[in-house]
Amino acid sequence: MLPSKPKAADFDLSSVVWMRSEAGPTIEDPVEIAFVGENILMRNGGDEDSAILVFTQAEWDAFVAGALDGEFDYDGQGR
Repeated sequence: MLPSKPKAADFDLSSVVWMRSEAGPTIEDPVEIAFVGENILMRNGGDEDSAILVFTQAEWDAFVAGALDGEFDYDGQGR
């Protein structure tokens, strides 16, 4: 059986250093990420009580590769 993936509640968030995206000063709800051990945490920086997503390094690498490849680009038609 595979080990279970950690959840945000599994971390002591009191000492986590969140890094904010630098998309510009007009962004109301910037994305924030934190590197915690072997995991990457992501949240809505405009709401510190928002849900926190937890990614493994492999998941994060796949996300970054997809973003760099344009996989998440908006085409103006909802895709």
